Amino acid sequence: MTETQNYIQQNKQRFLDELFSLLRIPSISADPAYNEDVLNCANAVADFLRNAGADDVEVCETEGYPIVFGQKIIDPALPTVLVYGHYDVQPPDPLELWESGPFEPVVKKTELHPEGAVFARGAADDKGQFFMHLKAFEAMMKTNALPCNVKFIIEGEEEVGSESLGTFVEANREKLANDVILISDTHIYSMEQPTVTTGLRGLSYVEVEVEGPNRDLHSGLYGGAVPNPIHVLSRMIAELIDDNGHITIDGFYDNVEEVSAEERAEMNKLKDDPEHFKSSIGLRGVEGEKGYTTLERTSIRPTLDVNGIWGGYTGEGAKTVIPSKAYAKISMRLVPYQTPEEITEKFTKYFEKIAPDNVKVTVKPHHGGMPYVLPSDSEEFLAAKKAMEKAFGKEVLPYRSGGSIPITALFEKVLGSKSVLMGFGLDSDAIHSPNEHYGLSNFYKGIESIPYFFQYYTELKNA
Repeated sequence: MTETQNYIQQNKQRFLDELFSLLRIPSISADPAYNEDVLNCANAVADFLRNAGADDVEVCETEGYPIVFGQKIIDPALPTVLVYGHYDVQPPDPLELWESGPFEPVVKKTELHPEGAVFARGAADDKGQFFMHLKAFEAMMKTNALPCNVKFIIEGEEEVGSESLGTFVEANREKLANDVILISDTHIYSMEQPTVTTGLRGLSYVEVEVEGPNRDLHSGLYGGAVPNPIHVLSRMIAELIDDNGHITIDGFYDNVEEVSAEERAEMNKLKDDPEHFKSSIGLRGVEGEKGYTTLERTSIRPTLDVNGIWGGYTGEGAKTVIPSKAYAKISMRLVPYQTPEEITEKFTKYFEKIAPDNVKVTVKPHHGGMPYVLPSDSEEFLAAKKAMEKAFGKEVLPYRSGGSIPITALFEKVLGSKSVLMGFGLDSDAIHSPNEHYGLSNFYKGIESIPYFFQYYTELKNA
């Protein structure tokens, strides 16, 4: 492994230059205007895989954007690691808030990254992170140090719901057969306290509509005598959470996992710093479910948030109307044993129940996803922990994330294997926002850690 690590150190600048070439491709899956760019990015990823030493590299067509596959099978008797990532990116809007071009990567020094960070759309989510795996694989191949088999599946629709991935996985079970799935699309707690993500929350996402009069009304002629859908919707939303931060939906907590006191204590070793949390996002104070720390509220407890609300006139100047309709988008993050189907149904029944009789309510379900947990005593977690401790020279702790990656549950259901969420970003990387960035130290630490994961996982499986 020493030769592999030396190879990484000797090729750092080239690795960064190659990442820049990938970041320059505006592979925005949400906008059809970038169709050709997304396809070009898929081909570029395939070329990097081939050059790194992968066999059987394919750009696999789907109903949407292609999935890039490649593998290196050195011995069928050895364990197989399946690496997942995505090459598509979020739209860069609003463009005026970027300090440099979103697809013109540059390195800038920041307070958290005095050594520099790469600023570009996709730098952290997920081009910079999946590219670490390609370069770590290259390093192992060039130094004859690959200890087990590896497969790659890099998709182009993650940012629009991975619509084609489920069909592809179902149709290619044998092709994708593996012992463990390795994903870098999450973050660590901090560079001072590296972590391996052991849990993700699920998701139920709905859109609601409240309809009052059959048309927009003059607020002078009708005001005070008819229900205003925006007022009604606002009151209904206010009823969804009580003063203790408790979600009031009937049966919402019926299947919520009760995390043990021991696990909560382990989790809170991460040193919840309320002052830093507040200052990092410009808040004077925090809130949430009574009886839980900020770390717990954002990881092991379910939540409900209004993501958007609109209705009536919102253009320039004044227009005095009582709107006919009001709308909101609402997301609920779920924890183990809750399902999106169950929670969506409970939300719908409750929202209809609390609606006044003089309006009509419609709930439209959108996408959802299952929660995911990786046991912290599993071979998969222990290999990741040991690998990152080797690279960072520090203790690595388990970390439950509040985000959702629905494909982890899909992989476990269809392929029967657990996913290791060994991400290296920071929550301050501004993913999905202007000025997204990824620290150079994070990028290089990832490349250094991944070969150790392959080594330690193979040793644990063969023990």
